[in-house]
Amino acid sequence: MSVATDIPVFLDLAITIGLVIASGVTLLAGYRVIRGPTTPDRVVGLDAIGTNVVAVAVLFALQTGRGFFIDVGLVLAIIGFISTVAVARYVTDGDIIE
Repeated sequence: MSVATDIPVFLDLAITIGLVIASGVTLLAGYRVIRGPTTPDRVVGLDAIGTNVVAVAVLFALQTGRGFFIDVGLVLAIIGFISTVAVARYVTDGDIIE
């Protein structure tokens, strides 16, 4: 059960199901990172992992009532976006900074 006591039971169940689904998709994306036949497949897998980690952080914040994890999710989203752009530039141009 959740730590935050003011969450309705159905919302707590929905958050728990969302955590399980996001964790499962993260594991599947990890498989794509390891077994991806091409570099773009691996980049997409890493981007999916980053997105799901942000989702897990936000869902955990909702479940526990700790707003700190919302900030963690925002920082992870920003870092994930910048790293995705950098890797995409490296894959297409061969150089990140021209």
